[in-house]
Amino acid sequence: MAELGDLDVALYDGTQPVPESLDDVEFYAVPYGIIDPRFCELIARMPRLRVVQTVTAGYDHVLPFLRPGLILANGRGVHDAATAEMAVALALAARRRVPDFVRAAGDGRWASGWSPGLADTRVLIVGYGSIGAAIERRLAGFEVEISRVARSARPGVRPVSDLSELLPRADVVILATPLTPETEGLVNKDFLARMANGALLVNVSRGRVVDTEALLAELNGGRLHAALDVTEPEPLPADHPLWSAPNVLISPHVGGLTAALAPRARRLLVNQVRRYAMDEPLVNVVIEP
Repeated sequence: MAELGDLDVALYDGTQPVPESLDDVEFYAVPYGIIDPRFCELIARMPRLRVVQTVTAGYDHVLPFLRPGLILANGRGVHDAATAEMAVALALAARRRVPDFVRAAGDGRWASGWSPGLADTRVLIVGYGSIGAAIERRLAGFEVEISRVARSARPGVRPVSDLSELLPRADVVILATPLTPETEGLVNKDFLARMANGALLVNVSRGRVVDTEALLAELNGGRLHAALDVTEPEPLPADHPLWSAPNVLISPHVGGLTAALAPRARRLLVNQVRRYAMDEPLVNVVIEP
């Protein structure tokens, strides 16, 4: 981290021993990777800590470990491109029946047939923040009609309260919302029942946004399709019924894992630490004293 000059920086990614003394740590960037409570438990050992920074856009895993007086900033912007790519890839693969063709190829079968495709479909993006906007930009060339939903209304974006009106019209519903008390279980039995017959649910947000049992009921009934980069529980156990449910495509929470991650995360961290050292306002602050 030569860009930070004379600042005292200790590097820890969870694979090496924790630095012996954490007494002087003022700015802590939570290691990126599998969400592990060990990374957040260190916060209690940092008496001078002022800022907790995540490289992930989601920060729900950090909240139980915060104490009053701390600033929490997230990784907004770091994963926009990669997660948007994954959302579009999942939607396209599911709508063009790519999983069926891959399975058929493994059996040496030429499984030709029609698919619904993406062109001329109506796509509803639920959670229109920076990732939602990135998804829309990548869908621009697919000739789709896009509707947008966020926590509150603004020009061109409908409020969550309008979902009951929008869901029956959507061919593809993409979830890009953060996990909050308001969004946990948002996609429940009633939400799914409002979706159109044959519609596709794409989840690149958090697994707990979706009621897994309610989704399984719809998948097993053959009425809906799903493409999931996140699940509840996660990792998904080998014997979980989601693996064998019909009409579902599952990827193992890899939406942000591309070559774009490291340079973008590095830019964010260097910029944030510089701002902190110079007593300038931090970016991406989601909780402040």
